Amino acid sequence: MSQSICFIGAGNMASSLIGGLLADGHEASAITACDINSGQLAQLQERFGINTSSDNLASAQTADVVMLAIKPQMMREVCNALSSLPENPQQLFVSVAAGVPADAIERWLGGERAIVRCMPNTPALLQLGASGLAANIRVNDRQRELAEHIMQAVGISIWVEQESDLDAVTAISGSGPAYFFYFIELLEAAGVELGLPAETAAQLARQTALGAATMAQGQNVVELRNQVTSKKGTTEQAILSFQRDRLDQLVLNATTAARRRSLELAHELAGE
Repeated sequence: MSQSICFIGAGNMASSLIGGLLADGHEASAITACDINSGQLAQLQERFGINTSSDNLASAQTADVVMLAIKPQMMREVCNALSSLPENPQQLFVSVAAGVPADAIERWLGGERAIVRCMPNTPALLQLGASGLAANIRVNDRQRELAEHIMQAVGISIWVEQESDLDAVTAISGSGPAYFFYFIELLEAAGVELGLPAETAAQLARQTALGAATMAQGQNVVELRNQVTSKKGTTEQAILSFQRDRLDQLVLNATTAARRRSLELAHELAGE
């Protein structure tokens, strides 16, 4: 892939994407990172050998792809500063900022822009991410392929049919890692309550989570659960307890609340 990519924002997500792209064979000379933090830029330059700059506008001017890897609260200011860029249907903007709608980004950029919105999650920092992608009507097939390639450098990327579906993506995979961290936390605490040393409970809970997630890849999770749930066995008693307490409804309630908050944030961030 020879396209020039300008990262505006040099934080953890940009660093992860840059590392993944370089591992995929992208040329370091075709990547520029921009940030007001000179220390972060120096670290990226030393680690990856890429170009760095404190001038967003100049760097974005010649880029095929502009990656908006900034906090949602900064998006309006940064895009307004880029609004003098000439309209170029071949230039793609990719936002990894949660909650900021594509039409708001396009409005702040001051023209008709090809925009892909991504909802990544924190395991992307380990190249184990799950990202939802949505494109506006100005994104062509080549640009869709390009955006997908970039995000696949840090995990899997899945297109959704409409941008509003990203609110559900946020509720499932965007916020999802925290749900699993919380369950591990509770499982560790239960182990201690049942008499295990804290370190033992932590090791068992975390390794079990890793093993279960690994086994689940490409498999039917209902079948996997049934395979380890013997009739009248210990696992069955735990599953029955979950079912009596309506764990399914708790999970639905939690993800619905997350989706609702994602919708609220979108309106707030867009200034609506």
